Amino acid sequence: MIDHLNRLVDAIESDLGTDPDVDGLARRHGTTGYHLRRMFSSLAGMPVSEYVRRRRMTLAASDLIGDDDLLTIAVRHGYGSTEAFGRAFRAVHGVSHGEVRRHGGPLRSQPQLRFRLTVEGSTPMDARITERPAFRLVGHAARVPLIHEGVNPHIVEHVEAIPSAEHARLKALGTGEPAGLLQVSADVDPDYTEGTELTYLHGVAIDAGTEVPDDLDALDMPAGAWAVFRTSGEHPAALQAAWAATATEWFPSNPWRLRPGPSIVAVLERADDFSTATCELWLPVERE
Repeated sequence: MIDHLNRLVDAIESDLGTDPDVDGLARRHGTTGYHLRRMFSSLAGMPVSEYVRRRRMTLAASDLIGDDDLLTIAVRHGYGSTEAFGRAFRAVHGVSHGEVRRHGGPLRSQPQLRFRLTVEGSTPMDARITERPAFRLVGHAARVPLIHEGVNPHIVEHVEAIPSAEHARLKALGTGEPAGLLQVSADVDPDYTEGTELTYLHGVAIDAGTEVPDDLDALDMPAGAWAVFRTSGEHPAALQAAWAATATEWFPSNPWRLRPGPSIVAVLERADDFSTATCELWLPVERE
């Protein structure tokens, strides 16, 4: 996986004027664009598209010091108009291209990335692979923005609006694994861009053939493998740390990759105020 990511960086660098063919590169190297995008975002801290924009604007800044006209520079770096180029330039550098032409800065550079695997192994991850037949996730769903760190207030608001009696009803509906009340994040942007919308479902897992009550939302899960990571400690910090460790430690060291599908959090035990919890993080996977 580390080699795949570095090949992607090289492909981006070879032609910054065009958008990278992530899916094509992934296919040529035996993986998927979905997995490559998710691993890039997790390890680089930004989606592929944002890295490309930052690299383009880093090189464009040096061009502005020269004599080329603005439209020529914009087209060279993949933009069809000076307006679009100007918006991207300001978003990266915090100043307009005119200010750079007049004063030479200030500028923010994006160095070329290089991924490396650091082998530590001091903290083994509690993980297992389980094959599950097709099943359904049912409950109450809402569209919410993606937030990487801390408590997501939009999710909290959604869950708190569900009557307490409804939680008991959902628990009674659940059958099989993942067990208990579940926190499901579906339709997540492949680049995992913070602020993009996802579908959050608060519910349970039921057998594929079970009828869904009319007042509940449902997501159908095909048969397949899931990687299950057990976490315990401060919530949601321990869970978010485990999320990050799947990308930095587990996937680079194991012959599995993410496949499209939701992430599922099963809360096994928790403090009354939810300050600490023991959880299982379920991620859909397939063999590399």
